[in-house]
Amino acid sequence: MAHHHKHDHSAGHHHNAQNNQGRTFIFTILLNLAFVVIEFAYGFIANSTALMADAGHNASDVLGLLLAWGAVVLSRKQPSQRYTYGLRSTSILAALANAALLLVACGAIALEASQRFSQPPMVASLTVSTVAAIGIVINGLSAWLLRKGSKGDLNVRGAYLHMVADTAVSLAVVIVGLAMFHTGWYWLDPAISLAIVVVIVISTWGLLRDSLRLALSAVPEQINAPAIDMYLRRLDGVTDIHDLHIWGLSTTETALTVHLVMPSGCPGDAFMDDVAHTLQEHYSVHHCTLQIEQGTTHHGCSLATTKSLQHRH
Repeated sequence: MAHHHKHDHSAGHHHNAQNNQGRTFIFTILLNLAFVVIEFAYGFIANSTALMADAGHNASDVLGLLLAWGAVVLSRKQPSQRYTYGLRSTSILAALANAALLLVACGAIALEASQRFSQPPMVASLTVSTVAAIGIVINGLSAWLLRKGSKGDLNVRGAYLHMVADTAVSLAVVIVGLAMFHTGWYWLDPAISLAIVVVIVISTWGLLRDSLRLALSAVPEQINAPAIDMYLRRLDGVTDIHDLHIWGLSTTETALTVHLVMPSGCPGDAFMDDVAHTLQEHYSVHHCTLQIEQGTTHHGCSLATTKSLQHRH
């Protein structure tokens, strides 16, 4: 059996990116924590349950940011005898927890809004609009800071969606606050809350689906499994492949194991290096383990043999 574990030669850049993400998370956490305190205080002073409820919602977002930041920190931990891949997968758990938090927050907002429809309470409209306007600036800045890292990392994407959702909520609250001030239609408060909940649930569903798939070791969404299957089958000297497994080590790294049937035996390290390099550069597989067999006996894994992926998708 020949084993090859491909390491990322751009590790230095990866660690720099992680350090930048860490600083971004610390800044956004402190910024949003300060806003939660201010919003709750003004809600108490203005006797506005709407502001206090939104402060509670924003507090859940701070918790979400803490989860995402914690996952970034834990993912830097070196592998150990027990955790041989390190703690990279904590980023998957954080993304899943963030999606769950968003949906729980939506449920709480929807429940509160539905109860207010029958007897909409009077709201200090101008105070609500002013504080919400501050929220637009803070949440918008936080979302902008997290936007770059959200493109390639599901964990950061979860935190980013939190901030985008909060920015949308703050904008809607500003508009509704002004409308209530001029019309006295306090039923607008629960109505817009329910509309925002629908938007957040739709945007969160993809995050929940993708993070749950990664938690169940499914092939990551951005990985073209049939193309990898075809590439491996067409390698010189390979007559068959089996037990091809592809899964996410984290929200940014992908691993692969496969058995290559080569009747002439292993062609050498140069072949292994070339396959690992191609898998990383062209198929975004960062860690691969290749097992070479001559096909004289059955070497199948205890798991069910993976069938051809060429006709999937």
